[in-house]
Amino acid sequence: MGKTWQMTEEWYASIDKTKATGVYASTNPETIETLKKQNHEFHEHFCEVFVQDKTTFLKDFEKWVVMIAKDEEHLNTPVTDIMKEFFKVQKQYLEFVQEFVSLHQDEYKQEVIDSWNNIIIDTFNKIVTWFVEENHKYSEEKLVAQQAMINELSSPVIALNNHMGLLPLIGVIDTQRAKLIVENTLEQCTEKEITHLFIDLSGVLIIDTMVAQQIFSLIDTLGLIGVKATLSGIRPEIALTAIQLGLSFERVSIKSNLAQAIGSQK
Repeated sequence: MGKTWQMTEEWYASIDKTKATGVYASTNPETIETLKKQNHEFHEHFCEVFVQDKTTFLKDFEKWVVMIAKDEEHLNTPVTDIMKEFFKVQKQYLEFVQEFVSLHQDEYKQEVIDSWNNIIIDTFNKIVTWFVEENHKYSEEKLVAQQAMINELSSPVIALNNHMGLLPLIGVIDTQRAKLIVENTLEQCTEKEITHLFIDLSGVLIIDTMVAQQIFSLIDTLGLIGVKATLSGIRPEIALTAIQLGLSFERVSIKSNLAQAIGSQK
């Protein structure tokens, strides 16, 4: 316990800054201070492995593992690099045991010394596995949240004057994104009290049959909630796909471009 800060400083000094990534490569003084503090807290917990029962030890360690696993800096650091640092710290403990044994030669049987080393190795394996599981869970949660935000931003209904709105669609629309566009558009039109929605497809490069059906389904559904839809910027290939599907344009207001669509309502 008296050497915990020494271990932290020696560990941090051992990091090769020319090859380090993520949190280990940071030059921000606050980030470095936090990283050292986190490492020191690890030592404060781990030293108890020799005196606490296993259940109590792991329970006390849980808060630290979860804290590091969900830490933004560590989430942005490759997990393989984090594992390397874990095992570097493990080596510190094994070397301390070796140093202790050399100072007390012939006082301890080899099986006792082996048991100390095994406790260190087994506990590190448990902690590393635990960390990787928690880190993966929080990484997945972060990815889902980011994807949800991207999906929301990829189909924004922009409120215009007189309860009119604009849905500019850009990029490739696959079946999953088309489904989200339908859900988000209906929700946003209701929230923003839109009664006339301009759907601009001029930025859509590729569209398949399922997506074309989703867009026409959206127009029909908008009609059911009292929202009139006007399509603009339809590319020839998209129009051809719709015709091949037997989708009717009879009930759909169509303009060649967005300026013409909005201008027709003035």
